[in-house]
Order: sequence, then C-alpha cells, then structure tokens
Amino acid sequence: MVDQQTPVGANAPTRSGGAPALRERLTRRKPVEKLVAETQGAEGAGLRRHMGFWQLAMIGIGATLGTGIFVVLGEAVPVAGPAVVLAFVLAGVTALFSALAYAEMAGMIPASGSAYSYSYATMGEFMAWVCGWCLMLTYGVSVAAVGVGWGQYINELLHLTTGLSMPAAMLAGPLEGGLINVPAAIVVLLSMFALLVGVRESSRVNAVMVAIKIAILVMFVAIAVTAVQDGNFAPFMPMGMAGVSAAGATLFFSYIGFDSASTASEEAKNPQRDLPRAIMFSMILVTALYCLVAFTAVGALNWADFADGETSLAGILTAVTGTTVWAVIFAAGAVLALASVVLVVLYSQTRILYAMSRDGLIPKAFSTLDAKGTPRANTIITSVLIALLAALIPLGPLADATAIGTLFAFALVNVAVLVLRRSRPDLKRAFRMPGAPVTPVLGVLSCAYLMFSMALSVWVAFLAWLAVGLVIYFSYSMRRSALEHEDTVEVRS
Repeated sequence: MVDQQTPVGANAPTRSGGAPALRERLTRRKPVEKLVAETQGAEGAGLRRHMGFWQLAMIGIGATLGTGIFVVLGEAVPVAGPAVVLAFVLAGVTALFSALAYAEMAGMIPASGSAYSYSYATMGEFMAWVCGWCLMLTYGVSVAAVGVGWGQYINELLHLTTGLSMPAAMLAGPLEGGLINVPAAIVVLLSMFALLVGVRESSRVNAVMVAIKIAILVMFVAIAVTAVQDGNFAPFMPMGMAGVSAAGATLFFSYIGFDSASTASEEAKNPQRDLPRAIMFSMILVTALYCLVAFTAVGALNWADFADGETSLAGILTAVTGTTVWAVIFAAGAVLALASVVLVVLYSQTRILYAMSRDGLIPKAFSTLDAKGTPRANTIITSVLIALLAALIPLGPLADATAIGTLFAFALVNVAVLVLRRSRPDLKRAFRMPGAPVTPVLGVLSCAYLMFSMALSVWVAFLAWLAVGLVIYFSYSMRRSALEHEDTVEVRS
C-alpha cells in the first residue's frame, strides 16, 4: 500500500456525476503538511498562541487529577480489594503506552484535534470521524461525570461544616430517583463563563487550582500513612485477577485527561518542543500521586469498609484523625480541584469540536471565533448540553462510558504511530516513542484488554453511540467534508 497525492476527480474511481467513490471518501486523508499549515494560519486568523510548557503541563495535570482519585476510588476498592493499587498500575501502564504515542504524534502534528487529527492523517476520514465521535463521548461525558463528583464534595463540605445536607432531589437526576443534580449543572456553567472570559485568564485560574489539588493530596498521604496497617492488605486480591481487571477498567477514568494538553496545540508557543514534555511530565506526576494515595487509603482503612462504594478520602481522614478538621480542609480543596477538571476538560471538548468543524464534519458554528479568538458559539452550545447531561445522569454509568470511548481513541493513536513510522519515516519527530513498533502494539493490546474487561451494558451503550455517529456521518458529514471539494487528497493506491 502506497500513499499518493491523487486528484480526486481524475485518477480515483468515481460514481456517476464525477463524485469520488465511497471507498475514496472513507479513506481520504489530510496530509501531515496540510494539518500543520492549518495550525499556523494567517496572523489573527485562528486561535491565539500564548501557552508555554508550564501552562500545557497544568492543562494535562488539571484534566487528569480529579474525579478518578477523589470519587471513583471508593467504587473500585470493593471490586479489587487492597489490589486496587495493582488496578491503578494496570490502568497507568495502559495510559503510559498511549501517553508515549501522544507525545510522538503531538510533536509532529500540533493540531487542536488531537487524536482525531492524527487519525485523519493516517487512517482516513472515516476512522477520523469515529475517533472524533468517541472523543465527543470521552470529553463531554467526562465533564458531566466530574460535575457529579463535584456535587458530592459540595454536599460533604456542607455537612462537615454545618451538619446539614442538600436535599437528595437536588443531588440526583431522574435515573436515581431525584429531580436534577443542581451542583453538577452549576459547575459546568461556571466553567463556561470562565472560558468565555478568555483562555489566558482561564489557564491562570487552572494553574492555581492544580497547585491546591496537589497540595491536598500530599496532605492526605502524609496523614493517612501514619495509620497504615499491614493487616489491611490481607487478603490482597480477594476477587482475583478478574477483580483487578474490572477495577482497572473503571480506574482508567482516573487517567483520562493527560491528552488534554494536545488539544491546546494551536494555542502553544512552541508545540513541537513543549507538547511532548508536558504530556510526559503530567503523566508521571499524576501516576506517582495516584499510587501513593491508593496505597495509603487502603492501608489506613480496611477494604471491607469501602463496601458502600461511597467512602471518600475526606471520610478516611476523619476516621484516621478522629476529627473533621482535616476532612473539611480536604473537601474544600477537592471542590476547587474538581472544578479545575471541569474547566480544562470542557476546554478540550470545545477544541476537538473546533477542529472537526474546520474540516466540515460538523456545522461551521463550532469553528467560528470571536474578536478574542474564542469559539464562543461552540463553548456555549457544548456547555449547555453537557450541563443537562450532568444534571440528569448518575456518575457510575458516566465514568464507564467515558473510559471505553477513551480506550478506543487511545488505541487509534497507537495505530497512528505505527502507520506514520512506516509511511512517513522522513517526518521530523520532536519525540520518538521508545521501543516501537513493540510499544505501540502493546498500547493497542492493553487498551483492548481493558475494553473487554467492561460490562456488557457498557458495550451496548458504546455501540449505540457509534451507531448514532455512523448515521450522522453518512447522512451529513461525508458530503460536507472540506475534502469533498479539494483538488487533491491523500489516498491509498
């Protein structure tokens, strides 16, 4: 198979009327050079470049360090027992393979479309659409899930400080017997207003909140480690490896977000240099914190006490110290920490949609910029829809649906590395994935392993989402693609 620049209407097979045949439409690709040229654009014509290494790293950390450790840990321990530490390692290794792949691709293709753009350059428009559609699920549902977790910590902080709790109907949607999750919707809308003010200002707020969340997790480890007991680690793997795998699939949600830095590619001053460094730095820091927190949490509190699935880190601090003071500090920090995740992941979602809109696959409103270079309509539409999702759907299904969509997109990024290593070895790579082609193959296999560890109901929801995406692609996106009227596109011959 050879890549060629082929005139669509000339040498490529066509249908009646001169339109390209279905196979050519599905496999047409955007050359890497074209993707890079689009990100550079005319001065003032696109997103504004103002982010350096630290801003990009804060985006990666801000999006990753959140609900997975603050909320989902309590749901994973009853499944894996003390071996939840291994579950974090399993999920972390899977994410690490993909982080290495992202680092290589981001250094070559600094486009805000992230995995979607990488797929467009390597596997063609159809797979790019599938990847983008999965990323819509990943980022959109992730924001909603974090919003639900934020509401839980708001309620815990209220209870710790006043002894009162919010009405159950305001903390749960109809599927949980409530009316609407008010806090979850509020935090999404607050993040929307922050993004509308400007990305530069939002990145500064995020940096402060990231510093706070790192500080409170370090505080948790320092306190909880004093109560660690050997007996709490026995039996270490009560549910066997099946429990570890299932918990690992759920906890993979904890690592979603390190790739958010790649969605800021078009707003980075030096993306080829800074993006790979930011992705790897955020991944290493987050993984170290997760392992420390998980170890001290199950060491300080017997895993059987997590059976209700609702045990929080703040609750562990109260049990360890016998006072609520530290729990109040932790809960207050968690409120700010989770708000930063909502802010960054919502930002990432709008940038994915911006790239897809620029390519014509979704309406142009999503790539229209205001005078400050902000995709205003995109931000408002996306935020309102996600606020409704957060208000109505419970956390558990949201986390699982997010994880399976992310695993699929991550697998495609590993495939993209393999494709470009073979088809374009001449491309300059600011970072090279070590151990290729073995490591990207392991990345694909580890993603597949966690995907097949998920429940049938999650697969049904995922396949239903893909089916809706296929209907939209064939009825709208394929015909409106910017490549539909290009003089030349990259095809396989």
